[in-house]
Amino acid sequence: MAMSLRRARSRLWAGVPEPRDDVTLDVVAMRRRHVRHVVAIEERIFPRPWSSALYLSEISSPATRVYVVGLVDGAVVGYAGAMLVAGEGHVTTVGVAPEWHRRGVGMRLLYRLVTELRERGCHALTLEVRMSNRGAQQLYALFGFVPVGVRKDYYPEVNEDGLVMWAYDVDSDAYAARLEGLAARIGAIAKRDVRP
Repeated sequence: MAMSLRRARSRLWAGVPEPRDDVTLDVVAMRRRHVRHVVAIEERIFPRPWSSALYLSEISSPATRVYVVGLVDGAVVGYAGAMLVAGEGHVTTVGVAPEWHRRGVGMRLLYRLVTELRERGCHALTLEVRMSNRGAQQLYALFGFVPVGVRKDYYPEVNEDGLVMWAYDVDSDAYAARLEGLAARIGAIAKRDVRP
């Protein structure tokens, strides 16, 4: 049983294309068909991955949830999600297949997520990140997130505290200018993004 599960996961991982320079990353709304691929990535990068059932529950609430995936040649290479509560967006997850780390995938996913949250009227955003995850913290700082506190033992599976970060006034003209700068930087003003 365990061996067949490992083989099935290997087949899912084998569907992740190898990085190359001539690639187009499409960022689209997460659908049911993407969930098993998202979970396969999740199992590779997080010690306590979310289940398919949890993702399916999240994407079945589009009024209060935003979930996107990054696709290369139709294969999922990353994903991000957030929930909306009273004008605030809580980024719940961001994940990228290990072979696609440091290639701008996380930035594109977060750009799309934040853009959509702003369109839905968010005025502030928050998230938690592991204290040791400096790369993610630097990415979030590009989007205006600043540290505001620590949640002790927030990640018990790795015995680590969570750094709480907030981005304020994301509905302002100044924040729109920040996003324009990021769009220019990543060459993605969402012309290739496919809206739901």
